[in-house]
Amino acid sequence: MKRIVNFSSFNVFSIEKEVWDIEYHNHNFYELIVIESGKGTHHLNGITFMYKKGDVFLLRPSDAHEFSIKSKTKFIYIKFTEQHLWGSLQADKKSELSKVIQLLMEDRSFVYESAIRNKADKEHLLQLARILLHEFCNRSLYSKEISANLFSAIMAILIRNTMNDGSIERISQGLSQAERILYYINVNAMDAEKMRLEHLAREFTLSPNYISIYIKKQTGFSVQQHVMQQKIKAAERLLRQSNYNINEISDQLGFNDASHFNKIFKAYKNISPSAFRKGDQPD
Repeated sequence: MKRIVNFSSFNVFSIEKEVWDIEYHNHNFYELIVIESGKGTHHLNGITFMYKKGDVFLLRPSDAHEFSIKSKTKFIYIKFTEQHLWGSLQADKKSELSKVIQLLMEDRSFVYESAIRNKADKEHLLQLARILLHEFCNRSLYSKEISANLFSAIMAILIRNTMNDGSIERISQGLSQAERILYYINVNAMDAEKMRLEHLAREFTLSPNYISIYIKKQTGFSVQQHVMQQKIKAAERLLRQSNYNINEISDQLGFNDASHFNKIFKAYKNISPSAFRKGDQPD
């Protein structure tokens, strides 16, 4: 697979294409792609879904993707390193947003569709991206400072839209211990080693017995139930939007075999993976 390498810590540009001519690839940087106009499909990590004006995609270095263009599309690209992200945050915001941003940059659960769900935020972020593009390309007086502030505002909107409740109060007040543990589980649900109670306990400086009891008391579900819920959500996306067969999906999600995957999926969704893929309704 092709890997695109960029030696700049921050870059903003736009391209307009009628036909996508860049092969399936990943990068050595983070990439925020804003759809300024047009429509088509986005192929990301083996999953395919539609895109349209206003959609925003956050890609990590390990993400592999390409587009298929249905109507002429204008993309605004914002490429940045992790070091640039931290350097762009205002000093008084670093402590508040550090945990949330870290989870945002690592979280795999939301990236398969547009990261912006709120209609007003879509319009605002698109306008901010256009202004950022202008400031970055024209290099006028104070353009560097304005670009930094615009980038910070874009990231704040992105964070607001990826929080479970869409609530900015949760950012400003900080995350509770239970929320930090749940976000960690959401991020690392596919990593069996990190999901061991002993590992979670070390990560959050708790005992294995207490962390299990604590999460069950706070949420009503055990750690393993939270892990399985994340796997089922991932399975739904793969069944709807990828061409992977049941065995491949089972293997990707860490089930013992396809039979085990079928059994667990049906227990959670009251329908088999094959029937779910066909669009059947559960009994």
